[in-house]
Amino acid sequence: MIEAIGVVVPARDEAELVGGCVHALGEALRRLPSGVAYAVCVVADRCRDATAATARAAFGGLPGVVVTATSARTIGEVRDLGIARVRERLRAPAAGTLLLSTDADTRVTPGWARAHLARARQGYHAIAGTAELAAPFSTSARALRQYEHILDDARTATGHGSVYGANLGVRADAFDAAGGFGPRATGEDHDLWRRLGQAGFRRCFEPSAPVVTSARLHGRAPDGLATLLRRLARTP
Repeated sequence: MIEAIGVVVPARDEAELVGGCVHALGEALRRLPSGVAYAVCVVADRCRDATAATARAAFGGLPGVVVTATSARTIGEVRDLGIARVRERLRAPAAGTLLLSTDADTRVTPGWARAHLARARQGYHAIAGTAELAAPFSTSARALRQYEHILDDARTATGHGSVYGANLGVRADAFDAAGGFGPRATGEDHDLWRRLGQAGFRRCFEPSAPVVTSARLHGRAPDGLATLLRRLARTP
């Protein structure tokens, strides 16, 4: 039985967006059933702006911590750091802890945490939600159509078929067994998802746990969503 939920949010120079991210998380987490503990960790990764201060101000009474990281880390290592810190805060058994990952330029929807929890309580070890692009868009209508085609092509008989670090849930015992995100500079979400499947853990795609994420063309992660949108915008 899941008794605790920890959320990790990596952030690099996201002072403009991290406050909205934290507020949305608070709304979603407060909708969890009574008896489920929760906490959030924002990792301010080598920020040159007020990301950390903005995140702390947005927390209000939301349980959690803002970690200021100054050493060079890959995005996988940043997520792992945040997960370690939020688990320290929760101090719950691994088999009873659900770890949720999102991004600072992303706003979860009100039912997000409850949808992930429901799937975990059905016995799934990993849950991949969907990501919608936020308006206004920085790219062309043609590029957006191409992006929708990519999403359509990813669909399988088991669900929507897409995996995002901005919307991923993993039970902590499965996360540990798979080795966490690891030192991945890009694609850490897909790599963890693949390893969980190879290890025999139950995975599912959950359409009722969407997030709304930035449609910007210049993001923090190499080869992330922004890179894909930029490439589609340049495609003749």
